[in-house]
Amino acid sequence: MVTVDELFALDSLLGDTERQIRETVRRFGEQRLRPHVADWFERGTFPVRDLAPELGKLGLLGMHLEGYGCAGTTATEYGLACLELEAVDSGVRSMVSVQGSLAMTAIHKYGSEEQKQRWLPEMAAGRAIGCFGLTEPDYGSNPGGMRTRARRDGDDWILDGSKMWITNGSVADVAVVWARTEDRIRGFLVPAGTPGFTAREMHHKLSLRASITAELDLDGVRLPADAVLPEARGLAGPLACLSEARFGIVFGALGAAGDCLSAAIDYAGTRQVFDKPLAAYQLTQAKLADMAVELGKGTLLALHLGRLKDRGELRPEQVSAGKLNSTREAIAIARECRTILGANGITLDYPVLRHANNLESVLTYEGTAEVHQLVLGEALTGAKAFR
Repeated sequence: MVTVDELFALDSLLGDTERQIRETVRRFGEQRLRPHVADWFERGTFPVRDLAPELGKLGLLGMHLEGYGCAGTTATEYGLACLELEAVDSGVRSMVSVQGSLAMTAIHKYGSEEQKQRWLPEMAAGRAIGCFGLTEPDYGSNPGGMRTRARRDGDDWILDGSKMWITNGSVADVAVVWARTEDRIRGFLVPAGTPGFTAREMHHKLSLRASITAELDLDGVRLPADAVLPEARGLAGPLACLSEARFGIVFGALGAAGDCLSAAIDYAGTRQVFDKPLAAYQLTQAKLADMAVELGKGTLLALHLGRLKDRGELRPEQVSAGKLNSTREAIAIARECRTILGANGITLDYPVLRHANNLESVLTYEGTAEVHQLVLGEALTGAKAFR
C-alpha cells in the first residue's frame, strides 16, 4: 500500500525545512487538536483564546511575514502548514488564515510603523486576536458596493455600518474594518471596546462550526486620525489581503480532502461486505484511484503556485485557478468518501461529513467558485463578465 504522497513522490519536491514544518504542524494537530475537534464542531465552538498562544509559539500566526515577531517563512512553508491545519478542520486553518493573511497582513502591508509595533508582535504571539471586516450582509462577491461609511469630524473619523461572516469577530482585540470615505475605500483599526462597536457571535451554522463567526455593528464609532491604515487607498488594499488568504486555501482545502481519503481507505480496508473487505471491490478501488489522482494533481499545482509566489511571480488569476481547483476537487472527494463509509460517514466518529460541511463554506468564501471562473475567463479572453 502506498499513500498519495508516495504515489506522486511529493516528498521529493520538498526541502528539509518544508518537511520539518509540515511534520511539526501535523504532530501538533494530532496531539492537541484532533482529540477535541469533533466535540468543538458538535458544540459549535472553538477555543481561540486558549489555542492562539500555542499557535503563536509554533510560529504559525503571520508566519509568512517578516519582522515584528513573525517567523518569516516562505510562502510554500506557509501553504504546507495550512494543509496540515485544515486536515484537522477548516475552522482551525480559517482562524490562522484570518489572523495572519488578513488582519496581520493588512497591518504589515498598509499600517504605520506605530500600528505595526503596537499590534503585530502581540498578534504573532497569539496574545492579541484580529479580525478582518470586509464582507457585508448584501455585499459578498461585490465588496466595492459596501455601505459602511467613514466620515471626517475634525481630526477624527466616524464609522457607521455593519459587517457579516467575520471569523474571530467576537473574540478579536482589534478589527481591520474597511469603509467607504468621500473619495475611496480606506482601512481602519477598531479596537474592541470602542464605543459604538459591537460584535455578536453567529449561531445555527451547519458549516465551520468549530470556528467563531460574528456580525460587526458600527454605530457612530469615533476613531482618532491614527486609526487609519495610511498606505491603503482603494479596494486594491483589501483585495490584496484576500489574495494572500486564498493562497492558503489552495493548500488547505487539499488537507481536508486528504484526511477524507485516508479515512475512506482505512475504513474500506476493514469493512467486510459479502465476506471480503470493501476495498477489494472494483467500484471502491475505482473511486479511490480517481480521488487519489485528483488529490495528487491538486497538490502538484499548489506546490507549483507556492514556488511561483516564493519567486515573486504569482499572479492573482493563478491564485484563482488554484483556489477554484482545490476547493472544487476537495468537496467532490469528501462527498465521494462519504459514499464509501455509508451510514457511518454521517457521524462525527469519522471526519468525512464534517470536512464536507466545512468545504461548503470554503468553496464560497474569499471568492465563490463562480467568481474565480470569471477571473479566469477575463484572463483568458480579455473581456469582463462580472456585470
